[in-house]
Amino acid sequence: MTREEARALVDCFGPDDCYGVAWTLLHLIETGPNPVLGERPAPDANEWHARLWRRADNAGLYPAT
Repeated sequence: MTREEARALVDCFGPDDCYGVAWTLLHLIETGPNPVLGERPAPDANEWHARLWRRADNAGLYPAT
């Protein structure tokens, strides 16, 4: 998966987990070059964007702020 493909998939998240499909999408995105998000999602952002950010941050992929 390329960075461009992973970034395009980030826009596919909906407002819910779509019967588990969102988890599959999240794991697929994480197989690409990380981190895929360039900045911290806003407090009212999609929960899946926040989850992607948090998982990459917990893995130490973002510089300490």
